[in-house]
Amino acid sequence: MIFGRNKSELPTPESALPGREGRPFQVGGTHLALGTPVETQAPDGFEVAVFGLGCFWGEEKTFWEVPGVWSTSVGYAGGQTPNPTYEEVCTGRTGHAEVVRIIFDPTKVSYADLLKVFWENHDPTQGMRQGNDRGTQYRSIILTTTPEQQAEAEASRDAYQKQMTAAGYGEITTSIVPLEHYYYAESEHQQYLVKNPFGYCPLHATGVSYA
Repeated sequence: MIFGRNKSELPTPESALPGREGRPFQVGGTHLALGTPVETQAPDGFEVAVFGLGCFWGEEKTFWEVPGVWSTSVGYAGGQTPNPTYEEVCTGRTGHAEVVRIIFDPTKVSYADLLKVFWENHDPTQGMRQGNDRGTQYRSIILTTTPEQQAEAEASRDAYQKQMTAAGYGEITTSIVPLEHYYYAESEHQQYLVKNPFGYCPLHATGVSYA
């Protein structure tokens, strides 16, 4: 509990932090693992995917290692507070999840390939947590950038549910919603495991394959 509320419950519009008009910090810079820009739009012919699957430090590394991924960044999405800080997200009063934004070359890696990485690298049945990381910021979420992504993500969830059920797991709790706003996280969180190679950020994979 913090500020008198449960961090595992999404805030209402009335209880969400107000945020601010502009970002209170700078990001910029070059991706320490890929050598590409961190704060950037997708080049022509490239696409954007956004996933939340727990602590974003380790999950960003999972995706930047996928061949065909051009750049990654971590940030906040799915909530209500504009231009939040990490400390604000941690209160549970922004509604945002920790997410990874992926710019990828669809001629080298497909959205379906990235969905496979998403499903296989966390437990999508845990609701508002991943392992010991508890709160709305750690929930499983797919934020789609096109109607085609929305349909493909929903179909992948239904297919993976069959695999999870067969393995003895419960209902997938992953939210699949169109992306409204993506807010970059502070520079110290970008490529965190390059800067802190022994940093704590475990994966919570179930071991269930996405066929």
